[in-house]
Amino acid sequence: MPTAALDKGDTAWVLICSAFVLLMTMPGLALFYGGMVRQRNVLSTLLQSLAALCIISLQWVLFGYSLAFGPDKGGLIGGLEWAGLRGVGPGPSSYAPTIPHQAFMLFQMMFAVITPALITGAFAERKKFSTFLVFILVWATVVYDPLAHWVWGVGGWLRNLGALDFAGGTVVHISSGISALAAALVIGKRKGYGHQPMPPHNLPFTVMGASLLWFGWFGFNAGSALAANGLAAHAFMTTNTATAAAALGWMFTEWSSRGKPTVLGAASGAVAGLVAITPAAGYVTPMAAIVIGAVAGIICYSACNLKSKLGYDDSLDVVGVHGVGGTWGALATGVFATKLVNDAGGDGLLYGNPKQLGIQLLAVVVTWVLGFVMTTVILKVLDGIMGLRVTDEEEAAGLDLSQHSETAYTLGGASAYSDARTGH
Repeated sequence: MPTAALDKGDTAWVLICSAFVLLMTMPGLALFYGGMVRQRNVLSTLLQSLAALCIISLQWVLFGYSLAFGPDKGGLIGGLEWAGLRGVGPGPSSYAPTIPHQAFMLFQMMFAVITPALITGAFAERKKFSTFLVFILVWATVVYDPLAHWVWGVGGWLRNLGALDFAGGTVVHISSGISALAAALVIGKRKGYGHQPMPPHNLPFTVMGASLLWFGWFGFNAGSALAANGLAAHAFMTTNTATAAAALGWMFTEWSSRGKPTVLGAASGAVAGLVAITPAAGYVTPMAAIVIGAVAGIICYSACNLKSKLGYDDSLDVVGVHGVGGTWGALATGVFATKLVNDAGGDGLLYGNPKQLGIQLLAVVVTWVLGFVMTTVILKVLDGIMGLRVTDEEEAAGLDLSQHSETAYTLGGASAYSDARTGH
Protein backbone atom coordinates (compact mmCIF):
# COMPACT_ATOMS: atom_id res chain seq x y z
CA MET A 1 0.00 0.00 0.00
CA PRO A 2 1.31 3.51 -0.73
CA THR A 3 2.22 5.70 2.21
CA ALA A 4 0.01 8.39 0.70
CA ALA A 5 -2.95 6.50 2.20
CA LEU A 6 -1.86 7.53 5.68
CA ASP A 7 -4.04 10.05 7.50
CA LYS A 8 -2.38 12.44 9.96
CA GLY A 9 -5.48 12.79 12.10
CA ASP A 10 -5.99 9.03 12.40
CA THR A 11 -2.31 8.53 13.16
CA ALA A 12 -2.29 11.19 15.88
CA TRP A 13 -5.45 9.75 17.43
CA VAL A 14 -4.14 6.19 17.60
CA LEU A 15 -0.77 7.27 19.01
CA ILE A 16 -2.53 9.33 21.69
CA CYS A 17 -4.83 6.40 22.48
CA SER A 18 -1.77 4.15 22.82
CA ALA A 19 -0.50 6.50 25.51
CA PHE A 20 -3.96 6.44 27.14
CA VAL A 21 -3.87 2.66 27.34
CA LEU A 22 -0.34 2.70 28.77
CA LEU A 23 -1.71 5.05 31.44
CA MET A 24 -4.26 2.37 32.34
CA THR A 25 -1.48 0.05 33.50
CA MET A 26 0.90 2.63 34.98
CA PRO A 27 -0.28 4.30 37.09
CA GLY A 28 -3.99 3.41 36.73
CA LEU A 29 -4.09 -0.31 37.48
CA ALA A 30 -1.07 -0.05 39.78
CA LEU A 31 -2.86 2.47 42.03
CA PHE A 32 -6.20 0.69 41.79
CA TYR A 33 -4.66 -2.58 42.99
CA GLY A 34 -2.05 -0.95 45.23
CA GLY A 35 -4.64 0.79 47.35
CA MET A 36 -6.58 -2.42 47.96
CA VAL A 37 -3.74 -4.48 49.42
CA ARG A 38 -2.38 -4.20 52.95
CA GLN A 39 0.29 -1.61 53.65
CA ARG A 40 3.14 -4.11 53.72
CA ASN A 41 2.41 -5.23 50.14
CA VAL A 42 1.75 -1.99 48.28
CA LEU A 43 5.17 -1.62 46.63
CA SER A 44 5.23 -5.20 45.43
CA THR A 45 1.80 -4.66 43.87
CA LEU A 46 2.90 -1.47 42.12
CA LEU A 47 6.04 -3.18 40.84
CA GLN A 48 4.07 -6.05 39.31
CA SER A 49 2.28 -3.61 37.00
CA LEU A 50 5.53 -1.81 36.18
CA ALA A 51 7.30 -5.12 35.48
CA ALA A 52 4.48 -6.24 33.20
CA LEU A 53 4.83 -3.02 31.22
CA CYS A 54 8.56 -3.54 30.77
CA ILE A 55 8.59 -7.27 30.03
CA ILE A 56 5.65 -7.39 27.63
CA SER A 57 6.87 -4.29 25.79
CA LEU A 58 10.02 -6.19 24.88
CA GLN A 59 8.25 -9.51 24.25
CA TRP A 60 5.85 -7.76 21.86
CA VAL A 61 8.67 -6.27 19.81
CA LEU A 62 10.73 -9.46 19.75
CA PHE A 63 8.02 -11.95 18.79
CA GLY A 64 4.68 -11.34 20.52
CA TYR A 65 3.24 -9.03 17.89
CA SER A 66 4.23 -11.42 15.13
CA LEU A 67 2.54 -14.35 16.90
CA ALA A 68 -0.64 -12.36 17.48
CA PHE A 69 -1.00 -10.45 14.22
CA GLY A 70 1.58 -11.91 11.85
CA PRO A 71 0.83 -13.94 8.71
CA ASP A 72 -1.74 -16.59 9.60
CA LYS A 73 -0.81 -20.22 10.18
CA GLY A 74 -3.93 -22.35 9.98
CA GLY A 75 -6.14 -19.87 11.81
CA LEU A 76 -4.33 -20.64 15.07
CA ILE A 77 -1.26 -18.43 15.31
CA GLY A 78 0.68 -15.81 13.44
CA GLY A 79 4.02 -16.71 11.93
CA LEU A 80 7.37 -15.28 12.94
CA GLU A 81 7.82 -13.32 9.74
CA TRP A 82 7.38 -10.09 11.71
CA ALA A 83 9.64 -11.06 14.64
CA GLY A 84 11.82 -8.15 15.69
CA LEU A 85 9.34 -5.95 13.78
CA ARG A 86 10.75 -6.97 10.42
CA GLY A 87 8.40 -5.53 7.84
CA VAL A 88 6.50 -3.54 10.47
CA GLY A 89 7.37 -0.07 9.32
CA PRO A 90 6.02 3.44 8.82
CA GLY A 91 3.66 2.47 6.02
CA PRO A 92 0.06 1.23 6.37
CA SER A 93 -1.07 -2.36 6.91
CA SER A 94 -4.09 -4.52 6.18
CA TYR A 95 -5.21 -3.99 9.79
CA ALA A 96 -5.45 -0.21 9.57
CA PRO A 97 -4.85 1.34 6.14
CA THR A 98 -4.79 4.98 7.28
CA ILE A 99 -2.17 4.72 10.07
CA PRO A 100 1.43 3.44 10.13
CA HIS A 101 1.81 -0.27 10.80
CA GLN A 102 4.03 0.63 13.74
CA ALA A 103 1.24 2.76 15.23
CA PHE A 104 -1.13 -0.22 15.10
CA MET A 105 1.57 -2.39 16.66
CA LEU A 106 2.11 0.09 19.49
CA PHE A 107 -1.62 0.37 20.18
CA GLN A 108 -1.96 -3.40 20.39
CA MET A 109 1.16 -3.59 22.57
CA MET A 110 -0.59 -1.69 25.33
CA PHE A 111 -3.43 -4.24 25.32
CA ALA A 112 -0.89 -7.03 25.60
CA VAL A 113 0.74 -5.22 28.54
CA ILE A 114 -2.34 -4.70 30.70
CA THR A 115 -3.84 -8.18 30.26
CA PRO A 116 -1.33 -10.19 32.34
CA ALA A 117 -1.07 -7.24 34.74
CA LEU A 118 -4.79 -7.69 35.49
CA ILE A 119 -4.16 -11.25 36.70
CA THR A 120 -1.84 -10.01 39.46
CA GLY A 121 -4.82 -8.99 41.56
CA ALA A 122 -5.75 -12.64 42.07
CA PHE A 123 -2.48 -13.65 43.75
CA ALA A 124 -1.58 -10.35 45.41
CA GLU A 125 0.35 -10.54 48.69
CA ARG A 126 1.74 -14.07 48.31
CA LYS A 127 3.52 -14.82 45.02
CA LYS A 128 7.30 -14.92 44.56
CA PHE A 129 8.44 -12.06 42.37
CA SER A 130 10.95 -14.16 40.41
CA THR A 131 8.24 -16.68 39.53
CA PHE A 132 5.86 -13.87 38.63
CA LEU A 133 8.30 -12.52 36.03
CA VAL A 134 8.57 -15.89 34.30
CA PHE A 135 4.82 -16.44 34.56
CA ILE A 136 3.77 -13.27 32.76
CA LEU A 137 6.27 -13.87 29.94
CA VAL A 138 5.09 -17.44 29.37
CA TRP A 139 1.41 -16.58 29.83
CA ALA A 140 1.54 -13.77 27.29
CA THR A 141 3.21 -16.07 24.78
CA VAL A 142 1.00 -19.15 25.08
CA VAL A 143 -2.36 -17.61 26.09
CA TYR A 144 -2.64 -13.97 25.05
CA ASP A 145 -0.85 -14.09 21.69
CA PRO A 146 -2.75 -17.09 20.27
CA LEU A 147 -6.09 -15.79 21.55
CA ALA A 148 -5.47 -12.34 20.07
CA HIS A 149 -4.77 -14.03 16.73
CA TRP A 150 -7.92 -16.16 16.92
CA VAL A 151 -10.15 -13.14 17.56
CA TRP A 152 -8.40 -10.21 15.84
CA GLY A 153 -5.69 -11.58 13.55
CA VAL A 154 -6.30 -11.79 9.82
CA GLY A 155 -7.17 -15.47 9.27
CA GLY A 156 -7.90 -16.15 12.94
CA TRP A 157 -10.56 -18.84 13.25
CA LEU A 158 -12.86 -16.99 15.66
CA ARG A 159 -12.60 -13.85 13.54
CA ASN A 160 -13.54 -15.89 10.49
CA LEU A 161 -16.57 -17.26 12.36
CA GLY A 162 -17.75 -13.72 12.97
CA ALA A 163 -17.00 -13.33 16.69
CA LEU A 164 -17.39 -9.68 17.73
CA ASP A 165 -14.93 -8.19 20.21
CA PHE A 166 -14.51 -4.49 19.58
CA ALA A 167 -11.78 -3.79 22.13
CA GLY A 168 -10.98 -6.90 24.17
CA GLY A 169 -13.85 -8.50 26.07
CA THR A 170 -12.62 -12.00 25.31
CA VAL A 171 -8.99 -11.29 24.47
CA VAL A 172 -8.27 -9.12 27.52
CA HIS A 173 -10.91 -9.46 30.21
CA ILE A 174 -12.25 -12.99 30.04
CA SER A 175 -8.75 -14.37 29.48
CA SER A 176 -7.34 -12.52 32.49
CA GLY A 177 -10.41 -13.21 34.64
CA ILE A 178 -10.49 -16.96 34.08
CA SER A 179 -6.70 -17.14 34.43
CA ALA A 180 -7.06 -15.30 37.73
CA LEU A 181 -9.43 -18.03 38.93
CA ALA A 182 -6.91 -20.70 37.99
CA ALA A 183 -4.15 -18.78 39.77
CA ALA A 184 -6.19 -18.32 42.93
CA LEU A 185 -6.99 -22.05 43.05
CA VAL A 186 -3.45 -23.25 42.29
CA ILE A 187 -1.58 -20.79 44.53
CA GLY A 188 -4.03 -21.04 47.41
CA LYS A 189 -5.32 -18.62 50.00
CA ARG A 190 -3.40 -15.94 51.85
CA LYS A 191 -2.45 -16.90 55.39
CA GLY A 192 -5.30 -15.90 57.68
CA TYR A 193 -7.79 -15.43 54.84
CA GLY A 194 -11.30 -15.74 56.19
CA HIS A 195 -10.09 -15.41 59.79
CA GLN A 196 -8.14 -12.16 59.88
CA PRO A 197 -9.34 -8.76 58.59
CA MET A 198 -7.55 -7.72 55.37
CA PRO A 199 -8.93 -4.25 54.62
CA PRO A 200 -7.56 -1.99 51.86
CA HIS A 201 -4.80 0.20 53.22
CA ASN A 202 -5.37 3.28 51.03
CA LEU A 203 -8.76 3.72 49.37
CA PRO A 204 -7.85 7.15 47.92
CA PHE A 205 -5.18 5.32 45.87
CA THR A 206 -7.85 2.94 44.61
CA VAL A 207 -10.23 5.74 43.64
CA MET A 208 -7.42 7.57 41.81
CA GLY A 209 -6.55 4.35 40.04
CA ALA A 210 -10.16 3.74 39.01
CA SER A 211 -10.38 7.31 37.74
CA LEU A 212 -7.26 6.87 35.64
CA LEU A 213 -8.62 3.60 34.31
CA TRP A 214 -11.83 5.36 33.30
CA PHE A 215 -9.82 8.10 31.59
CA GLY A 216 -7.47 5.68 29.84
CA TRP A 217 -10.32 3.41 28.77
CA PHE A 218 -11.39 5.99 26.21
CA GLY A 219 -8.14 5.15 24.44
CA PHE A 220 -8.84 1.45 24.92
CA ASN A 221 -12.32 1.54 23.37
CA ALA A 222 -12.55 4.66 21.23
CA GLY A 223 -9.04 4.02 19.95
CA SER A 224 -10.15 0.62 18.68
CA ALA A 225 -11.94 2.40 15.85
CA LEU A 226 -8.36 2.91 14.59
CA ALA A 227 -9.39 6.26 13.13
CA ALA A 228 -10.50 9.70 14.29
CA ASN A 229 -14.05 9.24 13.05
CA GLY A 230 -17.69 8.87 14.06
CA LEU A 231 -17.20 5.30 15.27
CA ALA A 232 -14.52 6.48 17.70
CA ALA A 233 -16.89 9.12 19.03
CA HIS A 234 -19.65 6.53 19.39
CA ALA A 235 -17.38 4.10 21.27
CA PHE A 236 -16.27 6.97 23.53
CA MET A 237 -19.90 7.76 24.32
CA THR A 238 -21.02 4.16 24.97
CA THR A 239 -17.98 3.63 27.19
CA ASN A 240 -18.79 6.58 29.41
CA THR A 241 -22.50 5.78 29.47
CA ALA A 242 -22.09 2.14 30.48
CA THR A 243 -19.50 2.98 33.12
CA ALA A 244 -21.74 5.51 34.81
CA ALA A 245 -24.64 3.04 34.79
CA ALA A 246 -22.47 0.28 36.24
CA ALA A 247 -21.11 2.42 39.07
CA LEU A 248 -24.66 3.31 40.04
CA GLY A 249 -25.87 -0.27 39.60
CA TRP A 250 -23.16 -1.57 41.96
CA MET A 251 -23.68 1.28 44.44
CA PHE A 252 -27.44 0.90 44.73
CA THR A 253 -27.20 -2.91 44.91
CA GLU A 254 -24.68 -2.63 47.74
CA TRP A 255 -26.77 0.06 49.42
CA SER A 256 -29.87 -2.11 49.40
CA SER A 257 -28.07 -5.24 50.61
CA ARG A 258 -25.69 -3.75 53.20
CA GLY A 259 -27.43 -0.57 54.23
CA LYS A 260 -24.73 1.84 53.05
CA PRO A 261 -22.93 2.58 49.78
CA THR A 262 -19.11 2.50 49.75
CA VAL A 263 -16.54 4.34 47.70
CA LEU A 264 -14.75 1.05 47.01
CA GLY A 265 -18.00 -0.34 45.66
CA ALA A 266 -18.65 2.63 43.38
CA ALA A 267 -15.08 2.50 42.03
CA SER A 268 -15.30 -1.25 41.48
CA GLY A 269 -18.65 -0.81 39.75
CA ALA A 270 -17.15 1.73 37.38
CA VAL A 271 -14.40 -0.72 36.42
CA ALA A 272 -17.00 -3.48 35.94
CA GLY A 273 -18.86 -1.23 33.52
CA LEU A 274 -15.69 -0.44 31.61
CA VAL A 275 -15.01 -4.16 31.31
CA ALA A 276 -18.52 -5.06 30.19
CA ILE A 277 -18.84 -2.41 27.48
CA THR A 278 -15.40 -3.14 26.00
CA PRO A 279 -16.47 -5.85 23.50
CA ALA A 280 -19.65 -3.97 22.60
CA ALA A 281 -18.55 -0.32 22.52
CA GLY A 282 -18.47 -0.01 18.74
CA TYR A 283 -21.50 -2.18 18.03
CA VAL A 284 -24.37 -1.14 20.34
CA THR A 285 -26.69 1.83 20.84
CA PRO A 286 -26.56 4.27 23.78
CA MET A 287 -29.64 2.67 25.34
CA ALA A 288 -28.06 -0.77 25.11
CA ALA A 289 -24.93 0.64 26.77
CA ILE A 290 -27.01 1.71 29.77
CA VAL A 291 -28.45 -1.80 30.10
CA ILE A 292 -25.06 -3.47 29.68
CA GLY A 293 -23.51 -1.22 32.32
CA ALA A 294 -26.31 -1.43 34.87
CA VAL A 295 -26.48 -5.21 34.66
CA ALA A 296 -22.69 -5.42 34.93
CA GLY A 297 -22.74 -3.44 38.18
CA ILE A 298 -25.35 -5.76 39.68
CA ILE A 299 -23.92 -9.11 38.62
CA CYS A 300 -20.28 -8.23 39.28
CA TYR A 301 -21.17 -7.10 42.81
CA SER A 302 -22.95 -10.41 43.33
CA ALA A 303 -20.04 -12.40 41.89
CA CYS A 304 -17.50 -10.68 44.15
CA ASN A 305 -19.61 -11.51 47.19
CA LEU A 306 -19.95 -15.13 46.08
CA LYS A 307 -16.23 -15.91 46.35
CA SER A 308 -16.33 -16.23 50.15
CA LYS A 309 -19.03 -18.87 49.83
CA LEU A 310 -17.07 -20.73 47.16
CA GLY A 311 -13.91 -20.57 49.26
CA TYR A 312 -11.26 -19.26 46.87
CA ASP A 313 -9.07 -16.24 47.59
CA ASP A 314 -9.11 -13.90 44.61
CA SER A 315 -7.43 -11.08 46.51
CA LEU A 316 -8.65 -8.11 44.46
CA ASP A 317 -11.72 -9.59 42.71
CA VAL A 318 -10.27 -10.09 39.25
CA VAL A 319 -12.64 -13.01 38.63
CA GLY A 320 -15.76 -11.16 39.75
CA VAL A 321 -15.01 -7.96 37.85
CA HIS A 322 -13.06 -9.00 34.75
CA GLY A 323 -14.10 -12.63 34.34
CA VAL A 324 -17.80 -12.13 35.02
CA GLY A 325 -17.98 -8.62 33.56
CA GLY A 326 -16.14 -9.66 30.42
CA THR A 327 -18.35 -12.70 29.96
CA TRP A 328 -21.52 -10.64 30.34
CA GLY A 329 -20.19 -8.03 27.92
CA ALA A 330 -19.27 -10.59 25.26
CA LEU A 331 -22.69 -12.24 25.48
CA ALA A 332 -24.49 -8.89 25.59
CA THR A 333 -22.72 -7.99 22.36
CA GLY A 334 -24.43 -10.99 20.78
CA VAL A 335 -27.77 -9.65 22.02
CA PHE A 336 -27.54 -5.89 21.38
CA ALA A 337 -25.13 -5.49 18.43
CA THR A 338 -26.58 -3.78 15.39
CA LYS A 339 -25.26 -2.86 11.97
CA LEU A 340 -27.10 0.44 12.37
CA VAL A 341 -24.18 1.44 14.60
CA ASN A 342 -21.39 -0.30 12.70
CA ASP A 343 -22.02 -2.01 9.39
CA ALA A 344 -18.65 -3.76 9.70
CA GLY A 345 -19.97 -5.61 12.76
CA GLY A 346 -23.12 -7.69 12.87
CA ASP A 347 -26.68 -7.84 14.09
CA GLY A 348 -27.38 -9.52 17.40
CA LEU A 349 -30.34 -11.42 18.82
CA LEU A 350 -32.57 -8.36 19.22
CA TYR A 351 -31.97 -7.41 15.60
CA GLY A 352 -33.00 -10.73 14.12
CA ASN A 353 -29.77 -12.71 14.25
CA PRO A 354 -29.73 -15.24 17.13
CA LYS A 355 -26.74 -16.94 15.51
CA GLN A 356 -24.53 -14.10 16.69
CA LEU A 357 -25.27 -14.91 20.30
CA GLY A 358 -24.21 -18.51 19.67
CA ILE A 359 -20.94 -17.34 18.13
CA GLN A 360 -20.31 -15.10 21.13
CA LEU A 361 -21.02 -17.97 23.50
CA LEU A 362 -18.54 -20.16 21.63
CA ALA A 363 -15.87 -17.45 21.87
CA VAL A 364 -16.52 -17.14 25.62
CA VAL A 365 -16.26 -20.89 26.25
CA VAL A 366 -13.12 -21.20 24.14
CA THR A 367 -11.50 -18.36 26.07
CA TRP A 368 -12.50 -19.89 29.40
CA VAL A 369 -10.97 -23.24 28.48
CA LEU A 370 -7.78 -21.84 26.99
CA GLY A 371 -7.16 -19.44 29.88
CA PHE A 372 -7.98 -21.85 32.70
CA VAL A 373 -6.18 -24.90 31.35
CA MET A 374 -3.03 -23.16 30.14
CA THR A 375 -2.70 -21.02 33.28
CA THR A 376 -3.05 -24.10 35.46
CA VAL A 377 -0.38 -25.93 33.46
CA ILE A 378 2.01 -22.97 33.52
CA LEU A 379 1.66 -22.51 37.27
CA LYS A 380 2.05 -26.21 38.04
CA VAL A 381 5.23 -26.38 35.98
CA LEU A 382 6.64 -23.22 37.56
CA ASP A 383 5.74 -24.49 41.02
CA GLY A 384 7.81 -27.60 40.37
CA ILE A 385 10.76 -25.61 39.04
CA MET A 386 10.80 -22.37 41.05
CA GLY A 387 8.01 -22.49 43.61
CA LEU A 388 5.03 -20.16 43.47
CA ARG A 389 4.66 -18.76 46.96
CA VAL A 390 6.86 -16.92 49.38
CA THR A 391 7.43 -18.61 52.74
CA ASP A 392 5.00 -18.11 55.61
CA GLU A 393 7.53 -15.85 57.31
CA GLU A 394 8.01 -13.75 54.18
CA GLU A 395 4.27 -13.43 53.71
CA ALA A 396 3.83 -12.32 57.31
CA ALA A 397 6.59 -9.70 56.92
CA GLY A 398 5.04 -8.51 53.66
CA LEU A 399 6.32 -8.75 50.12
CA ASP A 400 7.68 -5.20 50.14
CA LEU A 401 10.34 -6.19 52.66
CA SER A 402 10.76 -9.88 51.88
CA GLN A 403 10.94 -9.54 48.09
CA HIS A 404 12.27 -6.01 47.60
CA SER A 405 13.81 -4.77 50.89
CA GLU A 406 11.65 -1.67 50.80
CA THR A 407 8.84 -0.07 52.75
CA ALA A 408 6.23 2.24 51.28
CA TYR A 409 5.80 4.51 54.29
CA THR A 410 8.68 5.42 56.59
CA LEU A 411 8.29 7.83 59.48
CA GLY A 412 11.18 9.39 61.35
CA GLY A 413 14.11 7.49 59.88
CA ALA A 414 15.97 6.19 56.84
CA SER A 415 13.95 4.08 54.45
CA ALA A 416 14.59 0.43 53.84
CA TYR A 417 15.44 1.41 50.27
CA SER A 418 18.30 3.66 51.36
CA ASP A 419 19.50 0.96 53.73
CA ALA A 420 19.51 -1.60 50.92
CA ARG A 421 21.31 0.76 48.56
CA THR A 422 24.02 1.91 50.98
CA GLY A 423 24.36 -1.11 53.23
CA HIS A 424 23.76 1.11 56.32
